[in-house]
Amino acid sequence: MIARLFSKIFKEGGVILIDHTGQKYICGNPRKENPITIKLLKRDLNWKLILDPELEFPEAYMRNDLTIENASLKEFLMELCKNLGRDEISSAGYISKKISQIWRFFTNYNLPGKSKKDIQHHYDIGGSKGEKLYDIFLDKKHRQYSCAYWTDETKTLEDAQQNKINHIIKKLDIKSGQKVLDVGCGWGGMAFEIAKQKNCEVIGISLSQNQINYCKNKAKELGLDNQVRFELIDYREVKGDFDRIYSVGMFEHVGKKFYNTFFKSINRLLKKDGIFLLHTIGSVDAPSPPNKFISKYIFPGGIIPCFSDIINPIQKTGLIVADTETLIRHYDKTLESWLERFLSKKSYAKDMFDEKFVKMWEFYLASCAAAFRYRDLVVFQLQIVKNFQSAHRTRDYIYL
Repeated sequence: MIARLFSKIFKEGGVILIDHTGQKYICGNPRKENPITIKLLKRDLNWKLILDPELEFPEAYMRNDLTIENASLKEFLMELCKNLGRDEISSAGYISKKISQIWRFFTNYNLPGKSKKDIQHHYDIGGSKGEKLYDIFLDKKHRQYSCAYWTDETKTLEDAQQNKINHIIKKLDIKSGQKVLDVGCGWGGMAFEIAKQKNCEVIGISLSQNQINYCKNKAKELGLDNQVRFELIDYREVKGDFDRIYSVGMFEHVGKKFYNTFFKSINRLLKKDGIFLLHTIGSVDAPSPPNKFISKYIFPGGIIPCFSDIINPIQKTGLIVADTETLIRHYDKTLESWLERFLSKKSYAKDMFDEKFVKMWEFYLASCAAAFRYRDLVVFQLQIVKNFQSAHRTRDYIYL
């Protein structure tokens, strides 16, 4: 059954499949020399991979119950997703996702307490070790954990992340002395750069204790603690009036039940002539269930919105979308850079955690890179205002 599934998926190229008995199957048209070979070492994978491939394949990889020969995990997943496109792997797998989605609808409420727990699952993983984990693969200059911006001339991850920060700063059109709120500040790199470039006050918020501790120490190190401050607080609890607000890579954690609450909070905090910039992963498809592996192991409580998921709650608040941009073929390159750096230090990560964690993180980065290149994932950047007077007539100011 697995061989038939692979043969159906691989319209270009192919793989050799070897089951637990040693039986070999040719799926598609694998290359003649050193063909990609998938070995299933457990009998129950014959049906588990059919019923729930999105979860069972990565779990089997993490347990060493299957191996990939003559290719890296990333190379195999790229070939798989290239052939799969935006289709589901199997009908049974899609049904399993739908059942999971229904269960999640009734059980997943990203209230402040749960949101904090979910965020700390990822960003505070292993306690203080979590901070060291991100040192392994993020850019050294700004420690950005979101999609970079790659031009044809961009050579390094550091340059690509600087491009992203500059692009967002221009869209925010910040004036000296303004008050800026960073919703989901991460490791503070963007807040520090905005403070330096625009000579303004920035407040960054996060639910990760590791991030807040790091940001406060970094602010003192950079001599910016008089301009930039950080708080461990939920976006729903923030008070004040801000000239500019931005949120980069945080909206994926909000949860669909709280999109209205999120944009109402932005509306409450943003001054009448203010500008808000939302940068989020998104799907070009209709609303669909979240990835089961990502939900279970990487971002519990997280979900990727499609465009209509975002627009409908914005309309209900009276806010105005002044500019939209879809970043395509930027996050796959970012993830590949992270993956390369992570794998170059995987022995260090193994010492901090264990081999299963290393394989889990490798699958996370590799599968997401493949999804951004060949499936449905992009990044949306929305510039949002309260009135027409705050919007620019053209986009020239972004590229000057």
